[in-house]
Amino acid sequence: MQIGLSLCIVLICQFLLVHCKHENPSSQSAWNGLTPTTAQSASKPEPFTPYYVPPGAKSYDSSSPFITYKGQWIDRFSSGYVGHSLRSTTQPNAEVLFTFNGTGIEWFGNKDNRHGYAIVFLDGDPIAEVDAYVDNAQPLKQQRIFWKFDLPLKQHTIKIVNLGRHSNLKKDTTMDLDVFVVTRGNGWDSGTRDTEHNSLEDTMDITTRQDQGWVLTEHGSTGVNAMQLAVVSESYALIVDKVEHNPLTIDGHPAWAALYNLRDDSVIPLRIQSNSFCAGGSFLSNGTLINVGGNPVVEGQTSASDFGDLDGLQAIRIFEPCEYPEEGNCELYENPDRIRMASPRWYSTAIRLHDGSVMIIGGSKKGGWINNSTVNNPTIEFFPPKAIHGSGGLPIALGFLETTLNANLFPIAFVLPDGKIFMAANQDAMIYDWETNTEILLPKIPNGVRVTYPMSGTGLLLPLSSSNDYTPEILLCGGSTINDKKASYRISSQDQASSQCSRMVLTEDGINEGWQVEQMPDTRIMPDAVLLPTGKIVIINGGRSGIAGYGNVLDQVGYSNADNPVFTPVLYDPDAEVEDRFMSEGLPTSSIPRLYHSVASLTPSGNIMIAGSNPNLDRSEVQYGTEYRVEWLDPPYMQQSRPVISDNLDGIGYVALMDLGFVTHAVHTNSRLVYLECSVQDEGLLSVTGPPNTYVYPPGPGWLYVVADEIPSVGIKIMVGSGQSPEVDDDALQK
Repeated sequence: MQIGLSLCIVLICQFLLVHCKHENPSSQSAWNGLTPTTAQSASKPEPFTPYYVPPGAKSYDSSSPFITYKGQWIDRFSSGYVGHSLRSTTQPNAEVLFTFNGTGIEWFGNKDNRHGYAIVFLDGDPIAEVDAYVDNAQPLKQQRIFWKFDLPLKQHTIKIVNLGRHSNLKKDTTMDLDVFVVTRGNGWDSGTRDTEHNSLEDTMDITTRQDQGWVLTEHGSTGVNAMQLAVVSESYALIVDKVEHNPLTIDGHPAWAALYNLRDDSVIPLRIQSNSFCAGGSFLSNGTLINVGGNPVVEGQTSASDFGDLDGLQAIRIFEPCEYPEEGNCELYENPDRIRMASPRWYSTAIRLHDGSVMIIGGSKKGGWINNSTVNNPTIEFFPPKAIHGSGGLPIALGFLETTLNANLFPIAFVLPDGKIFMAANQDAMIYDWETNTEILLPKIPNGVRVTYPMSGTGLLLPLSSSNDYTPEILLCGGSTINDKKASYRISSQDQASSQCSRMVLTEDGINEGWQVEQMPDTRIMPDAVLLPTGKIVIINGGRSGIAGYGNVLDQVGYSNADNPVFTPVLYDPDAEVEDRFMSEGLPTSSIPRLYHSVASLTPSGNIMIAGSNPNLDRSEVQYGTEYRVEWLDPPYMQQSRPVISDNLDGIGYVALMDLGFVTHAVHTNSRLVYLECSVQDEGLLSVTGPPNTYVYPPGPGWLYVVADEIPSVGIKIMVGSGQSPEVDDDALQK
């Protein structure tokens, strides 16, 4: 089917042009207080060595009898080498050969200005040409030179051949081996998987098809664990993790952020200065994404050194829209001396308001597990800062975040069509008028269910439409009835999660009626709820038992506080009769557990990207280990003839304006679907009227899907509003 489209996005508000890009540091006063800019250690950091053996993996030193060499090799000895020894060659075509049983292999050695190119063969096939040259006379030791993960669990042979050359050198170059590290996966291997993006071999997909048209495909690797996810363009998603030993590297150390190419699965590492452990995020009205909060580096555990040694608790990381990241023009900008939050926040939520600014809600003043009164940060603040309610731009107290202790981290929050904020934390919910600083409590969530970290459920604002005057309705699903005051040593990974979904219409009558309770087919802790352009919802990921986090409770699986992964998604139709709303028959079943630190998001093409899972302090290969594989869930419409925006018009149904949100810890901030009014004009053009005001859809980036016969087109990115930056309150910058 073909659909012609002439967009006339109509908004009633305009915004002042105030640019929030990088200012000259000498031109403005610093923002809001002080923050440390180095790790807490007083000692000078040592050069970082990426060598790391995750739990469940095994290291083989260069002197191992299982490794064989061909050609002229010499032994070198230094305390800087693994096992104090390294084997090196300058002979062209010299080889090293190693046979191993496992799902992955890593090669560690030195890099400097005397090293050059080598060819890596795996099971007899050339798969990569690697470059160990760096413009540095002093060798960088214990560097990861090559990695290949997610191989089928069987015997493999790696052979590395020294090419003896480099484009920057005229003489024979060096190649060496310090150590091989072999990984065996976490016991959930589902077959051959492709994750190496500098590989010369073709991508291999694992596909599960069902009779009703749902398709689950596995291909690609994130390279860094997908703790946080946001679609930033037609082609790229931003992935943010914490400081840890991820296989993807940048500047000689592990990366913990990347741009993932939605079209070809390639990954571009990004630089981050501060530890983004459990940060929040939101887009501004100008399309800029801010990533807020985090944690100090856990020294002695994640190797703070000459990278990642910046305390992330007050951090604001800025990602501006970029068209061609493969050209190296995309970055996460940080300037902690000038751009930071007013107070430390770990596990905070960030939402975009009707004026295009961002409200940052709650969190903890330092890392830990469950919140408590000694570390609680029961306040909100804004970016850019606002000098309202006598705050002078500093944080504003929110009583709701005191009464909802202890399980109130990553509160679930959505902007309502009147500009007020719905907020849920622990067992409670409220409507917050931030412009008058008033809280209106709502009925308690039924049956003792808690819905925020670490009893993590998920929530959505159901689709908004002019047909019901944009009446808001909230859906909360999953969570736990575990007492948030119970000691961790009395909580078990086998404690059953909740199957409850609760809905409330946020009108006077709806609030008086209270929460309407439904039951999912499975109990779920840490589920993700993803809106489709059709208005239906896919609930995916999570476990049937336990609690969010790692290393805290009884009966841990590896380090995971949760167990019994739910492998089959469920489809929820909010417009169906109550007894017909949930459907799982025909949806494909995965074999990859997606527990703590996993994510899912709608993509511009209309399918769902599923990634992550890492209930560990650092990368791990034991159950449940760090998960880099990516899955793609295709609804049936992906296999059907879809609407195409072109010159002809046929069978138009409706137009869906969507915010794909910022996803982390089962919280989908800013996720939104607004059905737009549209009509067919002369010559078959479709006229679309934008949201009636900036409350119904806060100004900023959006995705437009044309839907005909319940089949959506591919989404088109648009800017709702003027595309200008939110107004800056100069009075708030003086504190």
